Amino acid sequence: MTQLAILSDIHGNLPALEAVLADLAQFKVDQVVVAGDVINWGPFSAQVMERVTREGWPAIRGNNEFYLLDYETPRAPAEWSDRSNWAMLPWLYRQLNGRWHKAIAAWPDTLSLRFPDAPPLRVVHGSPRSPSEAIHWTHGDAEIMEMLAGAEETTLVAGHTHLAMDRRVGRWHILNAGTVGVPLDGRFRASYMLLEGDADGWRPAFRQVPYDLGPLFAEFERQKFVEECGVLGHLVVEEFKMARLQLLPFILWRETCCPAAPFGLALLEPFSRINKWDYTPKAYHVNL
Repeated sequence: MTQLAILSDIHGNLPALEAVLADLAQFKVDQVVVAGDVINWGPFSAQVMERVTREGWPAIRGNNEFYLLDYETPRAPAEWSDRSNWAMLPWLYRQLNGRWHKAIAAWPDTLSLRFPDAPPLRVVHGSPRSPSEAIHWTHGDAEIMEMLAGAEETTLVAGHTHLAMDRRVGRWHILNAGTVGVPLDGRFRASYMLLEGDADGWRPAFRQVPYDLGPLFAEFERQKFVEECGVLGHLVVEEFKMARLQLLPFILWRETCCPAAPFGLALLEPFSRINKWDYTPKAYHVNL
């Protein structure tokens, strides 16, 4: 029997990663696999990269790795030049200081794990089609089967949503470990997944680990993150404080109610008065 630990969406949150590794120490696993979004959002991207690479864990690129790799290149979308909307890009670039670009550039976008005693296992970040395409529990079977069309492996591990999943659709078993670094389900826990595999398939066990968020907020303060990143920085910190989506509801609310308004701090006060659930995707209406 093969035993794995799946970590996903660490997002530069070193205290959460350390809590997960302390919990993981009680289990004997054959391999730790990281399903993307190692960096960004949290203030410890360089330290998390140091730990992941030192451990030699197989890792794939998520959408946040592409933010780093495509920033200030011809691949960068035109909208990234709007620093009010994308203020975290130069902040992330400086945080990693060029040291980790070439390492991340060589990471694969997906992994096919082929252990001798268990079925092949595909690891993606979002979906097999894109690291930015989410597979949510709210999607119907037909939608998910379209996303997975062409995936040879019948067991698929994805991340990106920050929500744990264990679902069977058609011939596929779809698993999501949740998020190590940025919980969005109202629970202040670092999440990961243990997998046991044999000839009968893969069986998940979901772990949730408490950790101290104090060092995270102290590092944001030390780096003057909100001052540098403006409204975007404020909303990111609020996501850590609330364990709920903040940035996406803000974007959807602004697009609906005041699309001409500058993307700035002045919008935070009216945004604070709305019912954010009206602008939060149904998939995140959990643990209310």
